[in-house]
Amino acid sequence: MISVIDSQPAHSDSDLVEQVEQIFGPDGILSEAKKFEYRPQQQAMATGVMRSLEANQNYVVEAGTGVGKSLAYLIPAILHGQAHVKKAIISTHTINLQEQLIEKDLPMLQRILSADFTYTMLKGRANYLCTRRLARAMQRADSLFTSPEIAELKRVEQWAKETQDGSLSDFDVEPDLKVWEEVCSERGLCSPKLCGRNSDGASLHGECFFQQARRRFLSADVLVLNHSLFFASLGAIAENAEEEEDGIGDGLLFKNDFVIFDEAQHLDRVASRHIGLSVSSGQIRFNLQRLWNPRTEKGILSFLRKGVVVQKVADALEQAEKLFDEMEFACKALYEKAPRRLREWKELRIRQADIVEDLVSLPLQRVRESLGQLIETSEDEETSAELIECNRRIAEIRDAVAAFIGQMAEQHVYWVERTGRSLQNLSLNAAPIDPADFLRRRLFGGGSSVICTSATLAVADMERGDLPLEKKALCSGLDYFINQVGAETARRAQLGSPFDYEKNVKLYVAGKMPDPRSDAYANALSHWIGHFVRMTQGKAFVLFTNGKLMREVAEEMEPEFDELGIRALVQGTGTPRATMLEQFKQDTDSVLFGLDSFWQGVDVPGESLSNVILTRLPFAVPDHPLIEARVEAIEVKGGNAFMEFNLPEAILKFRQGVGRLIRTQDDSGIIAVLDNRVLTKRYGQRFINALPQMDL
Repeated sequence: MISVIDSQPAHSDSDLVEQVEQIFGPDGILSEAKKFEYRPQQQAMATGVMRSLEANQNYVVEAGTGVGKSLAYLIPAILHGQAHVKKAIISTHTINLQEQLIEKDLPMLQRILSADFTYTMLKGRANYLCTRRLARAMQRADSLFTSPEIAELKRVEQWAKETQDGSLSDFDVEPDLKVWEEVCSERGLCSPKLCGRNSDGASLHGECFFQQARRRFLSADVLVLNHSLFFASLGAIAENAEEEEDGIGDGLLFKNDFVIFDEAQHLDRVASRHIGLSVSSGQIRFNLQRLWNPRTEKGILSFLRKGVVVQKVADALEQAEKLFDEMEFACKALYEKAPRRLREWKELRIRQADIVEDLVSLPLQRVRESLGQLIETSEDEETSAELIECNRRIAEIRDAVAAFIGQMAEQHVYWVERTGRSLQNLSLNAAPIDPADFLRRRLFGGGSSVICTSATLAVADMERGDLPLEKKALCSGLDYFINQVGAETARRAQLGSPFDYEKNVKLYVAGKMPDPRSDAYANALSHWIGHFVRMTQGKAFVLFTNGKLMREVAEEMEPEFDELGIRALVQGTGTPRATMLEQFKQDTDSVLFGLDSFWQGVDVPGESLSNVILTRLPFAVPDHPLIEARVEAIEVKGGNAFMEFNLPEAILKFRQGVGRLIRTQDDSGIIAVLDNRVLTKRYGQRFINALPQMDL
């Protein structure tokens, strides 16, 4: 039986810090748990998190693999939240980590801590079924849906009787998007007043699933969510007076909260997407056809019998198609003038305003004006609410298109992107070149503590301990991350891994490899991959930065692998990533050829992964408009883009790739680097210096 800690709140900041230090000590309550090992790095991180929370400071801490980061921030977060009646927001990048926190770590802490806390997963409202909207959709199904869609609606209705949480994750097969959009919770259409409990504690259709989830959100002490939802919600204004009373929109996300970002290395990219704009041809089509689909003659307007408005929607749809046809033509002309590339463009930067005529803003405004008239004359409150929400969405689309075509925001990069399986859907995008200013003001200067952590935030391996900002001996390896996200005021710490890399890892660098930019490089890859794979009889990740080269090498090596009795799994050949990873774990002698998604966020402990082969230093190809714009911005200021951006980014990804090998105290194996620039270029040593001490 694991003992519990005193449930009384601490009377001073130092009391809580001492309490946390004791919990993580050699004789603390965690020491009574199975498989616990005292780790000074974990104890240092936990006390550093608590000090920062108690002082209402920001904190950036890199903690190497094996430190046990999740407990090192969860326990201080829970104790601090209980002592000061604050809500802890825990934000991650991957679903895997969210599931670990919700299904493993937090339930365990509920058992061993006497602090009485609750937790839940925070999802966007569109993930939840609104039972009132479902009932209304069933009533109007013939006007809204085609026959196959009505069948899908009935499937959702049956599912609603059986589901536990009423969210998309509870479906075996997710429903058709058009059907789900008519029944999910939506701002303005699903509120506590309309869909919550009445004075008798019940409602006509039962309290809808989002309102149930909302009550859990508001009452929970710890909320787990992903970075995308966090930035989509950051600074959101409360939706109605009732929610204002609950405090939503008053802090970062809730009244009196603080946030901890795990997997924080993704912050700037995720933030950029949500600070900017994105509007697609499919999005415009979907929102207009929700009102009226000329092909099926279905939609909200079909039962209102308003021919004038229907025609205006049809005109707007036609003009939207013309706009994107003209954008496609303009992009094709730009691409043909640009230096030739080996593939058809997927993202194309737009450097000039008014590259096409804005054909949709006026038709969309005409639709909005007609909807406004319908709203004024409507006698049905729910229909009015639906039309108001449609009007709001159309206004957002109109403004986004106008902002893109006019390139209205300064210091933004604009690009057109092909999306969808067949790359036939075009989206118009804009994002700030440097999101640091926004994050500096809205996140790190927001008045609530912000904690950022990851195993890979620094561009140099340097264990310097927990240091206040005013001390001279700062962890300079963290400067790159801190400047990228605008966290200059944060305390910082760089804590090493408790694992013995020098004993358990052998690092090889293939010095006789041709330069990766030479024609001889591809042929040499097969030889050296075979050499290192034989050393461990498979059990290897072979990590590439180029998909075409990866498939060619895998195909060339197929006879050799067959001869060795080794199964080769190759990303991008039809097998889903998760399935391929599971097959790799089960077949301990297999080899997995992987791209970007296998360099990070993949956990294969034990013998199955004993060898990580990095075929090339992971310098990003500056073919995405956002990367291209960041490089240009540095050079315009007289900086060195390679040293200030390309190299740090490559080092971070290199560290992530190497980090796949050692996941537990008992893991061991080899790292092979098949890029001789580590030895021949002046910057090469920086890659080696970024790693824990290993046998080279």
